[in-house]
Amino acid sequence: MVLNEMQERLCTESTWDFSDLSVLFVNCTLKRSPELSHTQGLADISRGIFEANGVTTEVVRAVDHAIATGVYPDMAEHGWEEDDWPEIFAKVMDADILVLTTPIWLGEKSSVCTKVIERLYGNSHLLNDSGQYAYYGRVGGCLVTGNEDGAKHCAMNILYSLQHLGFVIPPQADAAWLGEAGPGPSYLDPGSGGPENDFTNRNTTFMTWNLMHMARMLRDAGGIPAHGNQRSKWDAGCRFDFPNPEYR
Repeated sequence: MVLNEMQERLCTESTWDFSDLSVLFVNCTLKRSPELSHTQGLADISRGIFEANGVTTEVVRAVDHAIATGVYPDMAEHGWEEDDWPEIFAKVMDADILVLTTPIWLGEKSSVCTKVIERLYGNSHLLNDSGQYAYYGRVGGCLVTGNEDGAKHCAMNILYSLQHLGFVIPPQADAAWLGEAGPGPSYLDPGSGGPENDFTNRNTTFMTWNLMHMARMLRDAGGIPAHGNQRSKWDAGCRFDFPNPEYR
């Protein structure tokens, strides 16, 4: 995880303490380990910035796991012989930050990324101790690589999905690298220019720092304030700024 001079200087000059934070990268490449993942190559730059600031990092390559199709928390309870999602979900809940990374195929995020988001959705009905949805107080971002157009489309879809489920999305929460349209070198291929691309490095740097800053603010504030957004109280009849049902 080699950082450029600017990225190293920003880490060295930082006066913030992020050492109690953690981030989970879920790599949604279609390639199983140990095949080379170009998407992981971009993620490693972000991971290097996190680690230089003391943030605990972990990477899950989703395709290496038996993640069942469906929208229930544990599909093994719904006819599937095996489902590794509950263990991955536990890692999501242990992390302050979630970064989904994906290649582009036919202008879209990978099928693996779609499945991961579907499984995140399957847990979104769960509530935290304040009666809010489970992902409240966590921060989300995404990284995209490919040899065709679609990076902004993929990021739009991923970030919308994450915020809809309850994640907080800071400014500039995505970054991408695109090679030339059509067949050509991928991000880590010799001569691609990917790891040296200033635009991609800038956006990856901004994304990583914004994720850390937002996670820091949320951790220090104790999460999202619990008022007007508690599913448990709404179900109990509290309508906040609307008349309570019994008084209609």
